Amino acid sequence: MPKINVYLPDDLAEAVRATGVPVSAICQRALDQAVRRITTIRQAVLTDVDAAALAEQFPSLTGRLVTVLTLAAERAQAAGAATVSTGDLLHGLLAEGGNLALQLLTAMDVSPGSITAPSVPEPGEQADGLRFSPKAAAALELAAGEALGLGNNYVGCEHLLIALAAEPDGAAGDLLRSRGLDPRATRRAVAAALTGYAHLRVNTGPVPATADLLAAVRKELAPLVERIERLESRVS
Repeated sequence: MPKINVYLPDDLAEAVRATGVPVSAICQRALDQAVRRITTIRQAVLTDVDAAALAEQFPSLTGRLVTVLTLAAERAQAAGAATVSTGDLLHGLLAEGGNLALQLLTAMDVSPGSITAPSVPEPGEQADGLRFSPKAAAALELAAGEALGLGNNYVGCEHLLIALAAEPDGAAGDLLRSRGLDPRATRRAVAAALTGYAHLRVNTGPVPATADLLAAVRKELAPLVERIERLESRVS
């Protein structure tokens, strides 16, 4: 049976050794789940764009993300485009209006209202129906990967925001990075937001108000930003 090396932080490796957990079995199950999720979304985005069908094939998509994909497809169709671009995906995030990605933008001092999604065409293979461009398809695949990396059992708008910032070739990524939303900072913000959201749910029960969530995000981000600034100052 082939071997794959898995690298762990020192403290986690020590804990694994101390507890004697079945590393191989756990890794196999986790990798099998990851492969299934990525394969499903990879196959889905190669067919005609249909947000409802995508949600049926890939039930881990949140309702808000399905709405985002619908809005993105509608924008592409209105423009007479042959493909849904990364700019269309960013437009969908902005137009949906109530997703966590927008709250994260605000928490990172980027007003969603100050962003205009690019309308740069992104050609793809010739097809009769509307398709995701290769760059938009890559972003959706990255979003699924980001969700897995964060240990989330769903794929939401916040994961798509990270993916758009990380996708290297699309117009949406260029725009987001020009506003300071590099993948690392965006990923930190998402992780902090989800941590803060979980803390608020434990303490308050109902879904927190936007202002409370933003305060929690900033609180969780503060020590991370301070630590990174210290590391960067040492390097410089």
